[in-house]
Amino acid sequence: MTSRVMMISPAISAALREARFDDGCPLDATGAARARSAAGSLPAAQRVLVSATPRCRETASALGVDGAVETAPAGLDVGGWRGRTLADVSADAPDAVALWLADPTAAPHGGESVHQLCERVAAWLDEAAGFSGRTVAVVEPEVVRAAAVRALGAPESAFWRIDVPPLTATEFSGRAGRWNATFGRPLGPAAGGDQGSTH
Repeated sequence: MTSRVMMISPAISAALREARFDDGCPLDATGAARARSAAGSLPAAQRVLVSATPRCRETASALGVDGAVETAPAGLDVGGWRGRTLADVSADAPDAVALWLADPTAAPHGGESVHQLCERVAAWLDEAAGFSGRTVAVVEPEVVRAAAVRALGAPESAFWRIDVPPLTATEFSGRAGRWNATFGRPLGPAAGGDQGSTH
């Protein structure tokens, strides 16, 4: 049985523009408009899941999809760094940031490590492999990174080397233990212009 899991990253928000750890802020006007303009660009899906953050819920709504919010993988819990910019945290605690970026098992912020995130997302991917047809999930960029690491059998140190632009689709097809991946297809008119960056 072949399964397809399409992960959609949320449209641009103030947190993404400012390289700030997400604190639940909504999409900005540009992000919301781009998501609305991409409505209808997704393939038909047997299941639609949406992460619980405002920017994921708003992206899904703008795209015209409805999902079961409680069943989608949550983003990385960054503990005490939530709402702060990476530059600010780096200035205050450079050794902690260096450790976090170098060691996937480290969680100096008091939240979740990259390793824990990858384990959690891998378990979800294995579960998704039990469903035939396509699953569409609107999820945080770090969930897409974790899925890519696990699906391709890459070391967890590769997590930070995977870029996930806003409002793009990454699709995994196959079955548990053997996935193929198609990365970063822009949705609708979001292919050009100021996409911002993710962390």
